[in-house]
Amino acid sequence: MPNTLVECVPNFSEGRDAAKVDAIVDAMKLPGVYLLDREMDADHNRCVITLVGERDALQEAVIRGVGKAAELIDLTQHQGAHPRMGAADVVPFIPIEGVTIEDCVAMARRAGEEIAKRFQIPVYLYEAAATTPERQNLENIRRGEFEGIRAEIGTHPTRKPDFGEARVHPTAGATVVGARKFLIAYNVFLNTADVAIAKKIAKAVRFSSGGLRYVKGAGFLVRGMAQVSMNLTDFEQTPIHRVFEFVRRESARYGVVPVSSEIVGLIPKLALEQAAEWFLQVENFDSSLILENRLAAVIGGKTAVGGLRAGIEPFLEQLAAPTATPGGGSAAAAAAAMAAGLAKSRGKKAYAQFTNELNEVIARLGTVREELKAAIDADAESYNVVMKAYRAAKESAEGGRLINAALQQATSVPLGVAEKAAEVAQMVSSLKPITNPNMSSDLTTAAALARAAREGALANVEINLGSMTPETAEEQSFADAVRERLATLMERG
Repeated sequence: MPNTLVECVPNFSEGRDAAKVDAIVDAMKLPGVYLLDREMDADHNRCVITLVGERDALQEAVIRGVGKAAELIDLTQHQGAHPRMGAADVVPFIPIEGVTIEDCVAMARRAGEEIAKRFQIPVYLYEAAATTPERQNLENIRRGEFEGIRAEIGTHPTRKPDFGEARVHPTAGATVVGARKFLIAYNVFLNTADVAIAKKIAKAVRFSSGGLRYVKGAGFLVRGMAQVSMNLTDFEQTPIHRVFEFVRRESARYGVVPVSSEIVGLIPKLALEQAAEWFLQVENFDSSLILENRLAAVIGGKTAVGGLRAGIEPFLEQLAAPTATPGGGSAAAAAAAMAAGLAKSRGKKAYAQFTNELNEVIARLGTVREELKAAIDADAESYNVVMKAYRAAKESAEGGRLINAALQQATSVPLGVAEKAAEVAQMVSSLKPITNPNMSSDLTTAAALARAAREGALANVEINLGSMTPETAEEQSFADAVRERLATLMERG
């Protein structure tokens, strides 16, 4: 598989006709795109397809899948427990490796524009790709479902799509496309058929009603049982085990209990590791205690060098090679990721009275570390894009625009690294007074790595920003916004 990977999890409004789902999946089969999972649910009348691949190939595959769904699915005849507004209902792009959420936003916007143009399906952008704050939440866009949107799209300004005409496709409805972090679709079944109880529990657990942060929830009747259906939008901030315990306690208020739960699609291994640590109460648990993780760390480098060097040796050799990438930007991202990892593991030995405070910091460190790991490849890729833009500019009348667009990306990646490195440094500082003093030298190392990463990343920002020659108001606005963020970083020290 390639070093840069994006995941897409399109949801289609068909969960009963396997032949139609097969046809949609077949339409998305392209070189460089891999099918990881497919889930069909007859009660929800919905299928969830999990794909991963290179950016351009994955984007085209998903567009084709939306077109095939529009051919095969008629929403005027569709009935199911799950809310829906389109044959291809929702299409999220998720960064996995070597890409950023900003990359996925760009993919979502290109795909949305192409879907509207090819198939005359209006497209709304949501989550990180949203054009207005109100459209960040999918629920706001999908309110009223297909029938409600069909009645209001042409008359209510708030219903105007981001791409396409202000009218739904007669049978395929409208589609929502966006970019987001990894989401866990998690459902809990109760030992009752009273769906009103599931709805009350869902209301209690979801954030919009005052429940847990990063949880969305609804109640349905599925397979004769009440189901609390949830989306966990940031499992590191609000882990799956905490959600299950919340649902279990709420269920007891109504005299019912969970009888089972299910994952729709895929789940990160880290989420299960967190659940294992929680329920088993393993002292000083760390993912490196898992055999397969340790083997991957030792053998993953595929080199004859043994021990800890095996994992980092290939990267060090690439840095030392006489090539432009990876360079200082990738090294800065790697240093910041090491700082976050070191602080996360050393912070586990805490004083008991600080456990809750510590858990919040450790969860955030885990999230930031994953984002910094992705930035290692993203920085190298952004430099390669700049070089391609300079070559293409020689033969294009729009050379300046091409170069500025590439430089914007090459500026955004290290700027994000600098901001995350500064955040890591602050979290390291907050850990020192609440952890075991024996860990102080490790936290000092983490702080030094974070500072070095921040300084190196900022140097890359200055070089790329200085190379830009804004020709449009939009390009000037980008440069001004970068300088504002730089000023904020400098104020924070």
